[in-house]
Amino acid sequence: MKYLIVSDIHANIEALDATLAAAGQYDHALILGDLVGYGANPDEVIDRVRQLPSATIIRGNHDKVATGLESVESFNHLARYAIQWTAATLSPLNREWLAALPAGPTNINGFVEICHGSPFDEDVYIFDDLDARRAFKAMRRPLCLFGHTHVPAAFRCDDDMEPIGPPRGERFRLPLDRGVSYLVNCGAVGQPHDGDPRAAFGLLDIEARTLTVMRVAYDVATAQGKIIAAGLPEVLAQRLAIGR
Repeated sequence: MKYLIVSDIHANIEALDATLAAAGQYDHALILGDLVGYGANPDEVIDRVRQLPSATIIRGNHDKVATGLESVESFNHLARYAIQWTAATLSPLNREWLAALPAGPTNINGFVEICHGSPFDEDVYIFDDLDARRAFKAMRRPLCLFGHTHVPAAFRCDDDMEPIGPPRGERFRLPLDRGVSYLVNCGAVGQPHDGDPRAAFGLLDIEARTLTVMRVAYDVATAQGKIIAAGLPEVLAQRLAIGR
């Protein structure tokens, strides 16, 4: 069984399409939330995700706010402006579909679970070793895949917990040893924050017990132009080019 791992698309259809093209053949997609926010193509991204032949999809914090499930008060001024624009732009059908997405964590099988922020709280960020230790205690599967930070990261826990990597470059291959637990963020498709502007995603091969974090270039200029044309803050376009 091969899984495509996608998180934090943030209404960037150019990045999503490049990711789907680069992924090649897989059996099932795992979508870890934040389909919308920041970018200029929320409906197009949702339509593309809904067309995936086999997928498990959970919500992110931007998805919740865009559909009115949570208040915008926790967002900074850039995120607030963008999500209010998103809420006004979404089609009624896609808003209803987005609002119905389940919260993580969600068990995929006996080996994998997914969440947006962390396995103990869908909105909490996992940034450092202390966050990771708390997450390992809450995990119910040997491999937990998460997003939310927009930064690729990996941790393993055997007798003790330790960071791996960090996952950088075009391909970062992580063997998954038996008897070991793993906590992995494959990065953001639509808005990376690790200084690499390329879309980040993951491919998990259960039989080979490998997880590969990958990067693919996409048409950043077109994505930037759409953000500016939509009247969204220019800084949202500018930071796509630097991966911040």
